[in-house]
Amino acid sequence: MDPLIIIATPNISWLNPGVPYPETPSEIAEEGALCLENGATILHIHAEGQWIETIQAVRARCKIIVQCGMSSLPIPERLDVYKERGDMISIVLNHHDEAFAEGDFNVLHTKDELMEYARLCHEHQVIPEFEVWHAGSIWNLNYLIEKQALQPPYITTLFFGWPGGTWSPPTIEEYLYRRSLMPPGCVVNVSIMGQEQRDIVTAAILNGDHVRVGTEDYPFDHHGKLVATADLVKQTAEIARSLGRPLATVEQARQMIGLH
Repeated sequence: MDPLIIIATPNISWLNPGVPYPETPSEIAEEGALCLENGATILHIHAEGQWIETIQAVRARCKIIVQCGMSSLPIPERLDVYKERGDMISIVLNHHDEAFAEGDFNVLHTKDELMEYARLCHEHQVIPEFEVWHAGSIWNLNYLIEKQALQPPYITTLFFGWPGGTWSPPTIEEYLYRRSLMPPGCVVNVSIMGQEQRDIVTAAILNGDHVRVGTEDYPFDHHGKLVATADLVKQTAEIARSLGRPLATVEQARQMIGLH
């Protein structure tokens, strides 16, 4: 199987908003460098209002791949990601309905918006990363493929245990079921909010898929201790090594996601 891609998410913990995380471009860049050192090859960032500065800061600090998140935001609020040619942009494939500690997100993402995202990604050579919250997300992904709006590989992240109307059970059974529905040509990652994370991460590593960890997903280690994202990356890398799965280099990760 392919080497393991670890995506690091050093962002706000939606259910634990008091958890510290890097917020300025320089802080995000430093954490990105630490995550790269510990085994991550993709850095998932939130940088609303400072996308350009943050992308530039990360690139000046290290070679980690920059994935720009906050998929609930409308396209006009994310155009700076395309202007600065972020490596990747996260795109939710369905109505984004989440319930967090400090508020809910209820945003309708239409098929027309998905087609516009596909057009922008092609025009600016930014890799789309599609968020798969349930089986309906997969229907929309197939719609884009059938419309020939995308070219493989299709970079996808399966979400488990995130509260709200897009919730799905954080179980290995749900992971294997949804994984079985994915169209050919997908590169599959997993994101789990909750203490079930280790089980699904381990299953994903064993099945040849990839993983996402950090304060945004679940900010606690296997002993329930609050730790930084770089430490969570290191812990995940140790699991992979114990299972005999090598870690991807940045160059290997770029090749696997089609980033040239």
